[in-house]
Amino acid sequence: MEQTLKPDKKLMTKQWGILLVLSSLVILIALLFQLLLPLSDDVTSEEVSALVWPIAAGVIFVLLVIVGPILVIWVKNLSYIIGEDKITIHKGILTKVQKNIPYRAITDFVVNRSIFDRFLGIASIRIQTAGQSQTPTGYEGNIAGMVDWKGLYQTLRDRLKRLHPVSEALATREPASYATERDFLVQILDELKAIRKAMEK
Repeated sequence: MEQTLKPDKKLMTKQWGILLVLSSLVILIALLFQLLLPLSDDVTSEEVSALVWPIAAGVIFVLLVIVGPILVIWVKNLSYIIGEDKITIHKGILTKVQKNIPYRAITDFVVNRSIFDRFLGIASIRIQTAGQSQTPTGYEGNIAGMVDWKGLYQTLRDRLKRLHPVSEALATREPASYATERDFLVQILDELKAIRKAMEK
């Protein structure tokens, strides 16, 4: 049974919070430039202000007026379909992307909670695959802005266990069984070496 999920509105709040923090940092840097920039007799404080503050205002304008609405559209276009055999991520603004990640390729799920996430009560579940993605994050996919992240994480882990029972059994096996397997493999290797020596004669 497929389950379609959308990120919670708190993800939008998180994005605006990040933009406001970045804007505050820009103002702080501008203030530091204003106060700490060594001034010669030829350069006055007013001349520094005339240079620093327009740049700061331009950066803040770009963050809040251009980047902000783009993030709003990006979050609105995000959706996730949790299927029986794959996870599908729909995203994109101008170019729509549908990314299918089959469970057979997934190795694990990682819960990621930033300071904003913990404050807002949401989380992201990152999807790890055997080959690992070529994206900068290193994850194949990311299910962001989930409020019921604990339940979703457990559901995904259960489906992964159902599809990979062998790897689960290996992970939970007693260490002693590894020792007997290793001894068995060493014996096989010794036999193969003996056969090779006999064939070389």
